[in-house]
Amino acid sequence: MSGLPRVAWIGLGIMGSPMSEHLIKAGYAVTGYTLEPEKLDRLAAAGGTAAGSVAEAVTGADVIITMVPASPQVEAVAYGYDGILAHAAPGALLIDMSSITPGTSVELARNAAAKGVRVLDAPVSGGEAGAVEAVLSIMVGGEQAVFDEARPLLETLGKTVVLCGPHGAGQTVKAANQLIVAVNIQACAEAVVFLEKSGVDLPAALDVLGGGLAGSTVLARKRNAFLNRDFTPGFRIDLHHKDMGIVTDAARAVGAPLPVGAAVAQLVASLRAQGDGGLDHSALLRGVERLAGRQA
Repeated sequence: MSGLPRVAWIGLGIMGSPMSEHLIKAGYAVTGYTLEPEKLDRLAAAGGTAAGSVAEAVTGADVIITMVPASPQVEAVAYGYDGILAHAAPGALLIDMSSITPGTSVELARNAAAKGVRVLDAPVSGGEAGAVEAVLSIMVGGEQAVFDEARPLLETLGKTVVLCGPHGAGQTVKAANQLIVAVNIQACAEAVVFLEKSGVDLPAALDVLGGGLAGSTVLARKRNAFLNRDFTPGFRIDLHHKDMGIVTDAARAVGAPLPVGAAVAQLVASLRAQGDGGLDHSALLRGVERLAGRQA
């Protein structure tokens, strides 16, 4: 072996599977655990090792990475008899790449320190495409020395890797990211409906908008979803709903107003209530279409 750290990967979903495979391709020994057996088969086919439990995956690992949906799942895999902290070796590094509340990250770091386990919160932005292409933006909270140690591994997964401050800072920046993304998708969706109802050539309009100040990564990444109404999930409305709850709660706690963000949070919640929670967040277009009387 190359002397690279041994990695335990917990959570092999839309993001976790391709990310773990990048580490395998880079020469890391990866042992993974997730709830879906077919995802464990995929990991094994890529050259990783499938574990039967969190405890089995974590035992003997130098670095433990979690990529699960929300704070309750992070707490479930971190704590308890079969959890990460009960089985991680002292000195191990736990990198939580889930999107959770900043407070949960701070608490996890405190509890892990009592077990001799170092922690970084390192949520990501870029969606499924960014994970597949290894061009994620990774926003990190924790200590400088620990970040420096983890940087080579993180740079295998992402293109922009930045330490944003102490524990919880990565999650705070991720919350801001999700605010910007949701507002941007909503604005794009409203523009799409406006353009179509005006009889404009939509592909041409999106091309020229993308080349000017209105251009954005959101518009570039979601262009085909808007044109084809293909809302195959890269990042589900359910998860963005969770994230909008995080940012609105965190902003209230520090006294930061979110007038537009609060409105978009309600639109995301409405779309979810209408049964679209399993669709990609570009499906905010469906909400605008309903308001325009274009969809039942």
